[in-house]
Amino acid sequence: MASVPQVTSSDQISGSKIWMVILASSVGTMIEWYDFYIFGSLAVVLSQKFFPPGNNTFALIAYLSTFAVGFMVRPFGALFFGRIGDLVGRKYAFLVTLSIMGLGTFLIGLMPTYATAGWFAPVALIAIRVFQGLALGGEYGGAAIYVAEHVPDTKRGYWTSYIQITATLGLFLSIITVLVLQFYMTPANFLAYGWRIPFLISIILVMVSLYIRLRMEESPIFQNIKSTGMSSAQPLKEAFTRWPNFKLVLVSLLGATAGQGVVWYTGQYYALFYLQSILKVNLRTGFIIVALALLFGMPFFTVFGALSDKIGRKKIIMAGCLLAVLTYYPLYHAMRDAAGNQVDGFSSVVNPVTKAPTLTPLTTDATGKQVPAKAATNPNVPLLVLLVFIQVIYVTMVYAPIAAYLVEAFPAKIRYSSFSLPYHIGNGVFGGLVPLVGIYVCAATGNIYSGLWYPMAVAAMTFVVGSFALKETVHVKIWQEVKSGPAAGKAVS
Repeated sequence: MASVPQVTSSDQISGSKIWMVILASSVGTMIEWYDFYIFGSLAVVLSQKFFPPGNNTFALIAYLSTFAVGFMVRPFGALFFGRIGDLVGRKYAFLVTLSIMGLGTFLIGLMPTYATAGWFAPVALIAIRVFQGLALGGEYGGAAIYVAEHVPDTKRGYWTSYIQITATLGLFLSIITVLVLQFYMTPANFLAYGWRIPFLISIILVMVSLYIRLRMEESPIFQNIKSTGMSSAQPLKEAFTRWPNFKLVLVSLLGATAGQGVVWYTGQYYALFYLQSILKVNLRTGFIIVALALLFGMPFFTVFGALSDKIGRKKIIMAGCLLAVLTYYPLYHAMRDAAGNQVDGFSSVVNPVTKAPTLTPLTTDATGKQVPAKAATNPNVPLLVLLVFIQVIYVTMVYAPIAAYLVEAFPAKIRYSSFSLPYHIGNGVFGGLVPLVGIYVCAATGNIYSGLWYPMAVAAMTFVVGSFALKETVHVKIWQEVKSGPAAGKAVS
């Protein structure tokens, strides 16, 4: 049998080593999120580039459907790369995923549009998004587990919260990139070719991150279980065909990650779509509002991550879900009032060819008649920033502790596989559908608030299931598996 690695306790890992691990993991993960979300940040612009002209609502729904495809395949990427991560190693899995994601984003920057390539453009776009979704399905779990398997048991919530920041930071970076380009380019040039630049420049960031990650060593916990014969030969079978483990996966999905996913996407993505597409706030102003809210909110990831080390993961996640359910309606009513154009409904005309609705936001004039709403020319930007910031606080509450919880919920030998599936179904399926379902339900009902029904229902379900079925994990000592030797590998079968 191979010799056991020297590192058998987090106490043996220096603070400088932990910071290097976090830097290497978070930079790469942030770039992957940037690559994934730049696609969504440009939804209003690119929907008109890759789909037939003449019906902006159909184009937006079709584009959001393409956006959603990338989320829907993430669980399959979680299974595929999760198995690799449990068999070969955490480092190898997220090196491969970073390469796939970076290449896909670069290719989108080179893509022909519908005007030049017809239906080849959206079909090729969907294919690229499928591969990117698969890659992201394997990336996040590997990075979060890699960090968690280096840090002390007593500060896992705090240290893994830095990985949690990367998703919001990637979204923030994508928005800032768009804003900078729009500032220095004319609207015509940005629409003509400027939208390609954010996709193309990401390849530089990917190359830098690959260089950093190639110099990293494997997780000490994984090295130990591998060398002592404690790793699983069939991690997927152990994780999903043995009821005690599969029950943990289901409870983690319905009682934690599903609600976390919809709160994350509502507080950031849906808020942006709501501002730009429903309230008719200027594109650039909408980006600035959300970017400022994200900037002010990001430090709270570490606040709630550290707090979860003291009072537990479950209480904070459940509180974030409950607050979202109770306050989304008043928050979005306030956003509507702050926009200043008093949108209160839609007119919806079905295109006889595409069968898709064309939406026109409506407002009520002085005579009580509903007329098309004008653009929001004088929105209360500070108030809108505050209202989105409150939603970002909910995001930090549900998201900051989730990585630590998922790492602690599953044993090391099947951790990558078990961690990744509930996370990516919760975020990729439940969460990723928020913008598409929100816009579609608004179109179907004519109610500008009906897009909130779906995330509120899912968050309410998670609060109920999680309150009764989710076990607190803050006291779990994952390093105990290393200290206890091979017997620990048999604790969960």
